[in-house]
Amino acid sequence: MSPWTKDMEEDLAGIIKDWLKQQGRTQADLGKSLQAVSSRMPALIEVLERDYQLGGLPKIASHLCSVENEWNNSLEGTPLPSINTDPFGQLDLLLEEIKEDCTN
Repeated sequence: MSPWTKDMEEDLAGIIKDWLKQQGRTQADLGKSLQAVSSRMPALIEVLERDYQLGGLPKIASHLCSVENEWNNSLEGTPLPSINTDPFGQLDLLLEEIKEDCTN
């Protein structure tokens, strides 16, 4: 298993932010589910880094999947709120990333 790096940390933080947005959740929601000491990103990453030390990326993925299952089970029988009223929101994000890449 390769060692934990700052690049991995930054990539994971970006993935988490996108995932939370897609799920309509906040860092506070994730912090509670991970039982982190804080809902700030460094505390969330710290929990996931411990998972990485115990079992690598599969352990992180498993933990985050169990959190998502927990969230989905807590919503059973509850109508989902409209998370994104703009159906092209994802396309806008992609377009912004493309523009940033072109300017760099």
